[in-house]
Amino acid sequence: MRERPEGISDTDVATALARHWPVTVQELSYLPVGFGGYHWLAVDQTGTRWFVTVSDLAAPWVPDLSAAMRTAVRLATEAALDFVVAPVPTPDGQVIGSLGGQHALTLFPYLDAAASHFGDPIDDADRAAIIDMLAALHSAAPNGIPVPTRPLELSSRQAIDDALGGLNDLWRGGPYAEPARHLLIRFERPLRRARAQFDALLSQVRAASGPHVITHGEPHPGNLLRTQAGLRLIDWDMVALAPPERDLWWVINSDQDADRYARATGRPVNQDALTLYRLRWALDDTADFLAEIRGPHQQTADTLVSWNALQQTLSQLSRHPAAP
Repeated sequence: MRERPEGISDTDVATALARHWPVTVQELSYLPVGFGGYHWLAVDQTGTRWFVTVSDLAAPWVPDLSAAMRTAVRLATEAALDFVVAPVPTPDGQVIGSLGGQHALTLFPYLDAAASHFGDPIDDADRAAIIDMLAALHSAAPNGIPVPTRPLELSSRQAIDDALGGLNDLWRGGPYAEPARHLLIRFERPLRRARAQFDALLSQVRAASGPHVITHGEPHPGNLLRTQAGLRLIDWDMVALAPPERDLWWVINSDQDADRYARATGRPVNQDALTLYRLRWALDDTADFLAEIRGPHQQTADTLVSWNALQQTLSQLSRHPAAP
């Protein structure tokens, strides 16, 4: 997030780190990176660097942070998946610490690694490595791990329905509200068509009744770190049991890619499910951005990101074969 969280100071973060972990902060700097969480770089009394994340527990994309972080820890330890960057538990075995009633704190080792960004291209070598990584993840047995689950349905369909139903009324939530209404009028037809195709695919994927596996949810370049030991996958907030295509649509671009995954897992890739999850990502993003921009908001660096992303997402939906 570009803007710091309201009501949370560096002192609050340092105090929470000292309370939950044996970390005495000597230096703390806010990192305006990522989307959905707030991040700091902390340096402790030994000179060790840590990556600190503060999450808003009321946010719709954080349904069960504790269960997600416990899953990541067990994937890194019991399943021995070395590409999983898991949080550091507290001395009493907790994976998150409290920071007021609405926010939670997670602590990660700081990795000296080259970071990529959401939307960066993936070359052939990285694509193969990510497919192999996902094959290993999807082959990990839950074995009693209380992994969160994610339904196939859209997570925020009502926000799209409400926005489409309110196109004839002024949107007064803030500076981007009326521009968003005019944008949605322009893209109303492709949005409705994309939603209709999603519903049709939903029935087909349900009927196929393929396996549900442990999925990361967002294995895009922005969540990959390039270390000397290889690629590492971060940001496990959205980990969940779901069809493997929830992850695969990010990297499967050809029959060769699908064959590579099938050879590693013994499972074919469901092309309908790939299309469903590709559409679902765009529709869920559209719903989240619309809910934010239609609601009360100010013009900030973060709402500007949401406004730009809404324009890009609707433009992409308009170019989708389902929504010409």
